[in-house]
Amino acid sequence: MANNYETLVLLSPELAEENRKELLETLTTIVDREGGKMVETDDWGMRQLAYPVQKQTRGYYVRLVYTAPGALVAELERNIRITDGIFKFMTVKLAA
Repeated sequence: MANNYETLVLLSPELAEENRKELLETLTTIVDREGGKMVETDDWGMRQLAYPVQKQTRGYYVRLVYTAPGALVAELERNIRITDGIFKFMTVKLAA
């Protein structure tokens, strides 16, 4: 049974645009490969942070919305943790 999830990712402001696109494509590929379906990729752009993260005061936010089985979320988060350039992330299950 697939649920709807939203993952908010905070990327390093030092990432070049092509690296950022590549990174997001990788995450999208993982969702597809693991049997999920991307619903929306919402690019929030560069924002001022409330507090410094890894000595940075700005960050690049992207919100991913997808439908997926629970196991996919674990795999996606595992990949996010080992990817350079991602400062923080948060995944929430959306109400059905």
